[in-house]
Amino acid sequence: MGGKRKSNENEGIEGVEDMDNSNKKMKKEKHEILPSSIKNKEKRSAVHAKLKHQKKLDKRKKLKARDATAKRALELGEEPPPKQIPRTIENTREADETVCMPDDEELFAGNDADEFSAILKQDRTPKILITTCRFNSTRGPAFINELISVIPDAHYYKRGTYDLKKIVEYANNKDFTSIIVVHTNRREPDALLIIGLPYGPTAHFKLSSLVLRKDIKNHGNPTSHEPELVLNNFTTRLGHRIGRVIQSLFPQSPNFRGRRVVTFHNQRDFIFFRHHRYIFETKEAKQSDSKGKMSKDAKGESISKEKVIARLQECGPRFTLKLVSLQHGTFDTKGGEYEWVHKPEMDTSRRRFFL
Repeated sequence: MGGKRKSNENEGIEGVEDMDNSNKKMKKEKHEILPSSIKNKEKRSAVHAKLKHQKKLDKRKKLKARDATAKRALELGEEPPPKQIPRTIENTREADETVCMPDDEELFAGNDADEFSAILKQDRTPKILITTCRFNSTRGPAFINELISVIPDAHYYKRGTYDLKKIVEYANNKDFTSIIVVHTNRREPDALLIIGLPYGPTAHFKLSSLVLRKDIKNHGNPTSHEPELVLNNFTTRLGHRIGRVIQSLFPQSPNFRGRRVVTFHNQRDFIFFRHHRYIFETKEAKQSDSKGKMSKDAKGESISKEKVIARLQECGPRFTLKLVSLQHGTFDTKGGEYEWVHKPEMDTSRRRFFL
C-alpha cells in the first residue's frame, strides 16, 4: 500500500512539472508569435507595439552598458572599447577598380590633356548658352531664370525650330564653352543635357525633385558674385570626369567675400544640387569665469561679449540629377560613340555605384 501511494505521489509531482513546462512553452510561443500571423487587427497592432517597446528597451540597455564600460575604462586608465561603425549602403559598397587614388599619375596626366583643361587652368573663361527643348513648359522658363542666377556668364537663347546640331555650330562660332539644354515633359523639367564645346563630351542627366526658389521657406536672394563650388563623393574615374564637366560650367576664381556656395553632392549615384549663401550674425554672449559663474564688472553688471555666428541660408533652386549617358564629342544621336550608358541590368545590386 505504501509503495503504491509513493508511486501515485511521484506521478502527481511529475504531472505538475509537465504542466509547468507546458505553461512555460505556451508563454514562450506567445512571445514568439509574429504580428503578421495575427488576423485580428487590434490584437496585431497591440502585439506589434509591445514588440517595438521591448526592442527600444533592449537597445537602451545595450547603450547604457556600453557607456558604463567606456566610463570604467577611462577611470582605470585603460583604452575604451572601439566605437562601433554602423553598416550603411555607402560603406559596404562593392569594390570598384576604377576608384581614383591620390597617387594615380595616369589620372593627373589625363587631366592636363582633356577637353576641360583650358577652362580649369583659367586659359578660357566659361561662357554658357542655355536653351530648351522644342516644346517648352510653364516651369521651364522659371527654372532657367534661376539657373542663370546660379551660373555666372550664362545666356538664354530661345530654341525655336532650330536643330541642336545647328545650335552647337552657332555656339562654337560665338565662343561659348558649354551648352545646357533643359528638357521638359508634361510641363515639368525632367532632363538636363550638358554639351562641352568645341570637342565635347555630352552628358545626359535625368532631373527630378525640382523645387524653385519661391517654394523654399525663408529663402535668400543670390548676389552676382562668382560662387564657391563644392563637389562631394565623385570618387571613380567616371565620377571624376563628371565632376570636371560640372567644374567647367563655373569660373575657377571664386569670390569668397561674396559668400555664395554651390554644392553638387553625390550619394548612391544621385547628384544633389544645393545653392546657399553664408550669413554672419553678431550676438551678445555673457562671459563666465573658470568656476562657471557669471563675471561682473565694478558696478555689479554682467559682462557681455560679442560673438559672431555663421549660418547658411538656401537660395535655390533645389534638384537632383542622375547620369543617364556620357557621349564622346558633341551631341550626335545616330553616329555618336558613348563612354558610358546606364542600362537596367546595372541595377541588380543596391551596393554597386558608378560615380
